[in-house]
Amino acid sequence: MDLHYDKKTRDLYREEISPFLKEKFDYKNNLEIPKIEKIVINRGLGVNASNNKLLQKSIEEFRLITGQQPIVTIAKNSIAGFKVREQMSLGLKVTLRKEKMYTFLDRFINLTLPRIRDFQGLDTTKFDSDGNYNLGIKDQLIFPEIEYEQVDQILGLNISIVTTAKSIEESKSLLTQIGLPFPKV
Repeated sequence: MDLHYDKKTRDLYREEISPFLKEKFDYKNNLEIPKIEKIVINRGLGVNASNNKLLQKSIEEFRLITGQQPIVTIAKNSIAGFKVREQMSLGLKVTLRKEKMYTFLDRFINLTLPRIRDFQGLDTTKFDSDGNYNLGIKDQLIFPEIEYEQVDQILGLNISIVTTAKSIEESKSLLTQIGLPFPKV
């Protein structure tokens, strides 16, 4: 995978999106303008994480998708009802920042989202009150880096786009300008 990010997204933010947002929301200071801080991608495997083969496959998929080694998340407490023991592996997590974040976002918008069957746009109700956007993917096969023959089990993942926006309106405007396809209302 080529990790040299396309400066297009970052330059687009600096040259066009930032001035647009400054004018639209009447910011006095450039530091008030919302920007994307990080992208967190995670997958909960639950009890299946104890299966070393499945865990290693998931780690390799995350490496292919993000270009970065994932962190294996572990249980802090034992929960007998869920058959979870303390220090047991439960899932994977990757935090992308700077160049890798922009590379992933560019590929996600231009290559991955068009591969979703019957795609009508992203759900606008998935913003939290702080202006962050959370998206659930049901099938890892939409990523072009994943080959169909290599997948043993269909597993989903969660993508959280963390912004510095103070409201849902600011965040939605930022992400729309960057290129995330929200349906027109």
